[in-house]
Amino acid sequence: MNILDAIGNTSLVQLRKVIPRDCAKIFAKLEWENPTGSMKDRMAQAVISRGEQDGRLKPGGTVIEYTGGSTGASLALVCAAKGYRIKIVSSDAFSREKLDQMAAFGAELTLVPSEGGLTTKKLILDMIETARELSKKPNTYWTDQLNNHDTITGYYSLGEEIWKQTGGKIDAFVHSVGTAASSRGVATVLKGYRPGIKVICVEPAESPVLSGGQPGPHKIEGIGIGYTPPLWDATLVDEIIPVKTDDAKDMARRIAREEALFTGTSSGANLIAAMQVGQRLGPETTVVTLMVDSGLKYLGTDVYKRPSPSA
Repeated sequence: MNILDAIGNTSLVQLRKVIPRDCAKIFAKLEWENPTGSMKDRMAQAVISRGEQDGRLKPGGTVIEYTGGSTGASLALVCAAKGYRIKIVSSDAFSREKLDQMAAFGAELTLVPSEGGLTTKKLILDMIETARELSKKPNTYWTDQLNNHDTITGYYSLGEEIWKQTGGKIDAFVHSVGTAASSRGVATVLKGYRPGIKVICVEPAESPVLSGGQPGPHKIEGIGIGYTPPLWDATLVDEIIPVKTDDAKDMARRIAREEALFTGTSSGANLIAAMQVGQRLGPETTVVTLMVDSGLKYLGTDVYKRPSPSA
């Protein structure tokens, strides 16, 4: 067994204290149990292994990717385990912890400046273009997460785990959208078992593109890229719920204090939406969502960082 064998098979726990009365039973997959503390380990393993299988990634090759952080750490972990060089394009818009974690696994970072530390459509497009230029060098494999269908297959295992752990007793799955690979991968599996399972996607209220609104800056890291992701499949989605950044941050803090689950901002958004869905469906139903990553990735951000004591 090696470190890559530790990816997946994460726990499913029921939340109790933050859940309102007359709400569905809400369960969360603890995706921070993956080796880098994020669900992105699943897709990283898939894109690297499939790249090896079809020759896109050759021995001695260099992996290239643009990322807000968790994908970069996951790819860097897999590359470290397999002996590949990796170059990551990221930005100061994302937490210092994420950037440091990527570097710790050996990633070579190129940082694209943001507009005031915010995630915007322009930032994402600038990062993509920078990665495109790096990928023109010989013996490189650009994993290109927004367009690579291999990322979807990496989340089939997550859907299978949810189905098995709930014993098939699941009425809705709720999850936020970045590349759309994880929601699409899980939805494909769950609806394959029972088409009537509801799939609800979450996006930043400040940038409600999937709901038909205009893009805007926000601070829910890893989601809301400012335009419809190429991997988005609306036929698998029953509803889209927008959540405000500040509300997502507040819920992340509540989850830590009241449920003892230490997670990031997108997980807070996931739970807000899951509770909305759960209150509509009622107490005899079951809703599953994801705790996407560890709160350790956000300790230096305003989600958790304590103000300095006054002199």
